Amino acid sequence: ARMANYQLAYRMQSAGPELLDFSGESQSTHRLYGLDAEKTRWFGTNCLLARRMVERGVRFVQLYHSTWDDHSNLNANLKTNCDMTDLPAAGLITDLAQRGLLEDTLVIWGGEFGRAPTSEGQKGRDHDHYGFTVWMAGGGVKPGFTYGATDEFGCSAVENPVHVHDLHATILHLMGLDHEKLTYRYSGRDFRL
Repeated sequence: ARMANYQLAYRMQSAGPELLDFSGESQSTHRLYGLDAEKTRWFGTNCLLARRMVERGVRFVQLYHSTWDDHSNLNANLKTNCDMTDLPAAGLITDLAQRGLLEDTLVIWGGEFGRAPTSEGQKGRDHDHYGFTVWMAGGGVKPGFTYGATDEFGCSAVENPVHVHDLHATILHLMGLDHEKLTYRYSGRDFRL
């Protein structure tokens, strides 16, 4: 087992330089991900790296963008975040589709909570677990489909609210897993993953 772990670690480390070398990517791919602009370069690099990992068979890739917690200065911060991520995220979806990878790759964009229509006086938005948005693409998701809605203030889900367990069940279904078969017994009770 130790030798297998060492061999796996070596294979991962030896694959890194080639994976990170974007010099073989076309200029149109660089533009697609926004690598030619300062504002989109950082997130675009992550998106292109994600596509390259998916191409090489990596089964789970997580991208993280850290500046969405807008408790203050919402108008400026939201525009900045969207300017940084919109083009690269669209580029990733487009590139996966063009390469025939999107049908087998589930892309999920979301966070752990939404944003309330109120704030504590700082021209921002507080955390909100009553209503928020998650979008998905590829992996069997019906394109152009919207499910549910919030109230007129964006505070609470009022149409087809979805519990996080249902979101998880949907994701598992898209991955070919039946969430009802992922039950285990512990301390005399059944628990679902």
